[in-house]
Amino acid sequence: MSHPRLGVAIRTDVKGVARVLVVALVATALSGVGWTADNPRFTRDAVKVDIPAVTLVDQDGDRVDFRALTLSDKPVFVDFIFATCTTICPVLSAGYTSIQRKLGDGLLDRVTLVSITIDPENDGPEELTAYLERYRAKPGWEFLTGTRADIDKVMQSFDAYIPDKMSHKPLLFIRTPSDGSWVRLYGFASSADLMAELERASGGQVRAGVKP
Repeated sequence: MSHPRLGVAIRTDVKGVARVLVVALVATALSGVGWTADNPRFTRDAVKVDIPAVTLVDQDGDRVDFRALTLSDKPVFVDFIFATCTTICPVLSAGYTSIQRKLGDGLLDRVTLVSITIDPENDGPEELTAYLERYRAKPGWEFLTGTRADIDKVMQSFDAYIPDKMSHKPLLFIRTPSDGSWVRLYGFASSADLMAELERASGGQVRAGVKP
């Protein structure tokens, strides 16, 4: 016969182990540890993106013209996550948190960080807000949801269509405003890598004032 207290203890321990594993994954991915020439943390490729004319919804419940948001005069970072994800998403979101921390409040307007849920059926404004609060997001980080049809259009435009949220990949897209070009990072870039990408995309305009 099973023991109720033992069952509770086991469940609690499993949850604790899971949290430790996630923290370890984030720390490893963002610290730059483990890189080798034949097994890089991420790959970087130039890609073509044709932004669709769709209207999405942000964490405040406001309608957002996605094309206008991304085709702006500042660098734009775009990733695909979902609020209940416990594997890839925490690493990607920790990267955004690191960018905002390094920029500080005075430089937050130098970049637009965009996260798009791949689970719109379950991620509404309330879930998006709770997720951003978990990562201490500041102004300039938008988490977007929408209809399944519109989310699929966005994923397809980035060649990042994910039919099953459990099989999604660590993808980050970065737009350089000066020429409208996009690059794709596949894998886990360190915070230093992300700041280097931001510096490149901004034409060197974010260097002054960045925190160490």
